[in-house]
Amino acid sequence: MSKNKVNVTIYGADVRCASCVNAPGSVETYEWLQAAIGRKYGNDDITYTYIDIFDTEVNDEFLEKIMDDELFYPLVLVEGEVAGEGTPRLKSIYQYLEKHGVKEQEG
Repeated sequence: MSKNKVNVTIYGADVRCASCVNAPGSVETYEWLQAAIGRKYGNDDITYTYIDIFDTEVNDEFLEKIMDDELFYPLVLVEGEVAGEGTPRLKSIYQYLEKHGVKEQEG
């Protein structure tokens, strides 16, 4: 049975926002999410995309909202839905993954 992969997209930047000085950076969050999600769900059903908000040709509503300070980065989307922002929480991201059919690994 062929199954579409669930896409996790992280919008971020090398530069930390002024209020995020003590928080992990966007790239660290991206790498951390890949590792944490991979441990729980594996990586067969998930693809990851990182978008640097200051170095991209992407121009969509999420980028505009980040630039207008309506959303904070790093911004985590699961299948185009906001699953976390600023300091994303794994529990919330896991809920969105499961909502889109990702199953926890056995064993």
